Amino acid sequence: MRYLAIAVSVILSVTALPIHATAGQSFSGMAAYYSGRGGGFTAAHRTLPFGTQVRVTDPKTGRSVVVTINDRGPFGHRRVLDLCTRAARALGMIGRGVIFVHADVL
Repeated sequence: MRYLAIAVSVILSVTALPIHATAGQSFSGMAAYYSGRGGGFTAAHRTLPFGTQVRVTDPKTGRSVVVTINDRGPFGHRRVLDLCTRAARALGMIGRGVIFVHADVL
């Protein structure tokens, strides 16, 4: 019975993943950054397709940056995005670590 419940939850979570991103979608939440990976403006998101362009804005400072989704994650701490170091630096979040962001799919 336990294995059936696990299988059903896995199937439901996979079918809930969006197949494609729609321009104009937006979401908000906490974002962190990961150091030492990638040279461009990239980010990790759990479900957005690779190659999706997202404008990430820090409402506190008004700074924004456009990133390309190229990785999966974040997988914990209730975050919605993991940004590369260059994108985090552009947002001015290096000293703060984790910040609240607003993101728009382009």
